[in-house]
Amino acid sequence: MPKNLVIVESPAKAKTIQKYLGKEFEVKSSFGHIRDLPKKGMGIDLATFTPDYEVSPDKKKIVAELKTAVKNAETVWLASDEDREGEAIAWHLAQELKLKEDRTKRIVFHEITKNAILKAIENPRKIDQNLVNAQQARRVLDRIVGFEMSPVLWKKVKTGLSAGRVQSVAVRLVVEREKEIRDFVAKSTFKLDGVFLNSEKQEISAKLKKDFSEETEAEKFLELSKNTEFKVLNVEKKPGTRSASAPFTTSTLQQEASNRLGYGVTSTMRVAQRLYEEGYITYMRTDSVNLSQEAINGAKAQILSEFGEAYSNPRNYTTKSASAQEAHEAIRPTDFSVKSIGDAQLNKLYQLIYKRTLASQMANAKIEKTTIEIGNPKLPTQFEAQGEVIIFDGFLKVYGITKSDDDDEENNEKLLPKVSVGETLTFKKITAIEKFTKPAARYTEAALVKKLEELGIGRPSTYAPTIQTIQNREYVDKREVLPQEREILKMTLTKDIKKEILSEKFGGDKNKFVPTDIGEVVNEFLTENFAEILDYGFTARVEQEFDDIADGGKQWKNVMTSFYDFFHPRIEDVEEHADRATGERLLGKDPKSGKNVYARMGRYGAMIQIGEADDEQKTYASLMQSQNIATITLEEALELFKIPFDLKDFEGKSVTIGVGRFGPYVKWGETFISIPKGEDPLSVNQERAEEIINEKKIADAPIATYKGEPVTKGTGRFGPFIKYQSMFVNVPKKYDFENLSQSDINELIDAKLEKEANRYIQQWEKEKISIENGRWGPFIKFGKAMFKIPKNKKDEKYTAEALKEVSLDEVKKWITAQDKTAFAEKKKPAAKKAAARKIPAKKTAAKKK
Repeated sequence: MPKNLVIVESPAKAKTIQKYLGKEFEVKSSFGHIRDLPKKGMGIDLATFTPDYEVSPDKKKIVAELKTAVKNAETVWLASDEDREGEAIAWHLAQELKLKEDRTKRIVFHEITKNAILKAIENPRKIDQNLVNAQQARRVLDRIVGFEMSPVLWKKVKTGLSAGRVQSVAVRLVVEREKEIRDFVAKSTFKLDGVFLNSEKQEISAKLKKDFSEETEAEKFLELSKNTEFKVLNVEKKPGTRSASAPFTTSTLQQEASNRLGYGVTSTMRVAQRLYEEGYITYMRTDSVNLSQEAINGAKAQILSEFGEAYSNPRNYTTKSASAQEAHEAIRPTDFSVKSIGDAQLNKLYQLIYKRTLASQMANAKIEKTTIEIGNPKLPTQFEAQGEVIIFDGFLKVYGITKSDDDDEENNEKLLPKVSVGETLTFKKITAIEKFTKPAARYTEAALVKKLEELGIGRPSTYAPTIQTIQNREYVDKREVLPQEREILKMTLTKDIKKEILSEKFGGDKNKFVPTDIGEVVNEFLTENFAEILDYGFTARVEQEFDDIADGGKQWKNVMTSFYDFFHPRIEDVEEHADRATGERLLGKDPKSGKNVYARMGRYGAMIQIGEADDEQKTYASLMQSQNIATITLEEALELFKIPFDLKDFEGKSVTIGVGRFGPYVKWGETFISIPKGEDPLSVNQERAEEIINEKKIADAPIATYKGEPVTKGTGRFGPFIKYQSMFVNVPKKYDFENLSQSDINELIDAKLEKEANRYIQQWEKEKISIENGRWGPFIKFGKAMFKIPKNKKDEKYTAEALKEVSLDEVKKWITAQDKTAFAEKKKPAAKKAAARKIPAKKTAAKKK
């Protein structure tokens, strides 16, 4: 047996490290944290803030295996990541495995290379309790906020909601940006562009240096320009430089991967994790832009060999963020001689990291900027043309230029023809076009990360989970915002002035964060009642206190006491005195009944209510996905009460237009067919409904048969599928879904039928209990819950044959042993849910009247 046991948190990392260590070392993975706060209950003694950690049920087998390995090892090396989370994993392992201090060594490295691993082995240390305590402080504080604030939301807003310290602030940013967009009043100005010709008929595009606020002013300028002789008034050339950006931090990597590759924050971190674990890049959770001398030398050698001396400019960067913490180096390649890697998905991100790091060590690009002033002294304002020439490409040879979302597309600088001062130019055309000011842009994932970082909220390890959480909780989403249309005036001067009215779309957005109705209501409630907790400055100060704990400057339990003494009384006060939040807006009066019409949040989502809360005859209608409590008008609200409506039968089946959970639909008999995105259900008449039905019929037409039965295909929420009888069969990517052959279909259905035939060992449908074959062996399924099968009396695993003979009563005992309230819980909530459903049923009936 090896004398040394190395424990890391990732199996991929374990595999890579094992390659670099000899037979004297065995490398095992803990698969992340082996213990945490319990899932049920707070799990914290609020008198002392002592956490009650427990081993996760899915980690008990791993812990048992690690304990056995520890017994057989002379030295245990804890090699989890170098940040606070990694330090906490190491500490939990030491605690749970009862590791002796004299036999335990903590090692850290920011890259998984042979040199880094061997160097770490030569320089072990003890577990840094300050880093552990900083992680405990974050975990405990966030658990307290969630557990104490969430029940207040259940009582005052809607059951099932949850609140989090950083997540709630992120939602606030999205909501405030949306309000800013709604309140924005666009102002129009007229921008003038001219196209001029020199004696050689070369075009020079120029912009007027001044915009006009009124149409009459712009038109007057065009009139003046009609008979004006345009000349080159000035030509100015200035040398300039462009310098490379610093190497990547977690935040800047997420932003650039979004801009250049279209990756989401979570995808970026998942791919970066793999690159790190497979030894291609340094640790990917860092807020430092520093490079080691070894990295600087490696980059220099590569630049010299590939591009030459002129392109090399070794330098180091300093981190601007005062909160930069324990990670000591930027994200960079571990070996600059590795220019690309085999895996296509990994290579895209690797190339970005490789080129950014290499470019940071390259010479500045040298440019020459040219500005040409065109006009006539008689004109009140002159035109200006700008262009540039790259004299020396420097770092641009590797990395190029990235324009941000804020860059004006019209300001693309270009190469200009040679002209001299005093030279006469003729205008080809001068255009005055009406332009409207734009509100601030909605947040992309990358832009939200950037804003959180600017405010000092969160740290590298928190950005991705924060953004994922606010989407999972359905406080924000990335639904498409359909554009509106407006008229703009365009005036063009050639020989005469020509006016035309154009139509432009504005306000549309895709793949950007928009708050949901419940997100807005929750944010409004929290900002009104917990203003201090959602204050950006307060949240940043809490992060700073975590940093102070990590540095040994503060005691974590003192920080917790200070926070809780201020936080808990606020919870009690809000719970007792705050009004219930519904986001209610009075829209006006219903002309038919004279009753007030409200937009508000109800138990089942955003809705319109006609009548007061105590009115027994009040009626309801659900908002459509594209509508919002904060913006819906009275007219739009009243239109919703026309849905659902019936049309004439088609082919002997009833036709109804309605709106459901997944948007507007046509119901044909018992078949629900989605109305295309962006189409108003109220506009769907008999002819359009029949078109939609016929399109569905074509899409659902059998593509083949299997044993004489039809097979159809479609695309659902889990991807492409084929349907045989009542069975859905997913179609993997290796098949050409658009051109499935009969043999493909037979193969897919045969495999599914075989899998289903082998799925159940025993099944009790009435009790919703079954013993099934799973990927990792047999298990018990009770409703949606899954339970383990214990070992038999001989302390051996049950065989499939033996499980066929087990009685239902025995299986129930196995379930009860793992969840004592499993069967008791099934009865009580069912009764409550049934009672709760009676109320909406009455409301629906009232609505139909």
